[in-house]
Amino acid sequence: MDWLNYHHLFYFWTVVREGGITAACKKLRLAQPTISAQIKTLEQAMGEVLFSRNGRSLVLTDFGQTVYRYADEIFAIGQDLMNTVNGRPAGTSAQRLQVGASMVLPKQIVYRLLEPAHHLPEPVCLVVDEGKPVDLLARLSAYELDLVLTDAPIGSQAKVKAFNHLLGEIGVTVFGVKDLAETVKSGFPKSLNGAPFLLPTESATLRRSLDHWFSANRIRPRIIGEFQDSALLKVFGQVGRGLFVLPSVVEEDVCSRYDVQVVGQLTQVRERFYAISAERKVKNPAVLAITESARSKLFFGADTS
Repeated sequence: MDWLNYHHLFYFWTVVREGGITAACKKLRLAQPTISAQIKTLEQAMGEVLFSRNGRSLVLTDFGQTVYRYADEIFAIGQDLMNTVNGRPAGTSAQRLQVGASMVLPKQIVYRLLEPAHHLPEPVCLVVDEGKPVDLLARLSAYELDLVLTDAPIGSQAKVKAFNHLLGEIGVTVFGVKDLAETVKSGFPKSLNGAPFLLPTESATLRRSLDHWFSANRIRPRIIGEFQDSALLKVFGQVGRGLFVLPSVVEEDVCSRYDVQVVGQLTQVRERFYAISAERKVKNPAVLAITESARSKLFFGADTS
């Protein structure tokens, strides 16, 4: 039987969790040569390299990522053991799933995408950070995130190694407060010409799709505001500053939450949703639950015309 030195594994695990050897040194109160030597010994014992250099930064290799996931489970089980020994409920140390969500995604969509992770046999602690896709993808490549949710796939020109997983696509709906909605319902969608609109910023995929649709249909909306944060856009829409557009799958929730009405659907404008991971084939149970539920439930049967 091959024996594993758990001290070496723990030092490796801490380096990854803390984001580098310097931070791990502070956490463990050990000198840098000590930790570096322990990791080197672990690599020699396993016969594979765990880290590669990217400038001055350490980046996990594919093999290193696999070892880290096992280490994460091993030390979570160890924490459960100590919880039980000390009279605390087992399972209080839940698996952490670190997700990056693009700021342009509606919060209702993000919630419904991530919610299946809470129905797994093993408890999951979600850690969700919002930001720009380029920043989130950089963190994904450094293995600081397990998953990135966004509205566009990572392109071939990207400098990070990651893989796209299409979750689904759907048409969009135009919303507005009662008084504003009633002025444009008649004659929709031509009635949108000159109507006040709150739109995502030009960096958003939905904005580009809307601009193309407006141009193709010779509609020129009166743009009242452009927003990177979808939550802020909806606040302005809620007080009647303008019409706004969201995926049709959240129609009911948006109407009840923000006291607005459906003006009409733009089925030709498609919004897609992607999960981007560092793995070509998803293995993490929580990530699998998220991707499979999105495809089989959230977007299943959605209008694709």
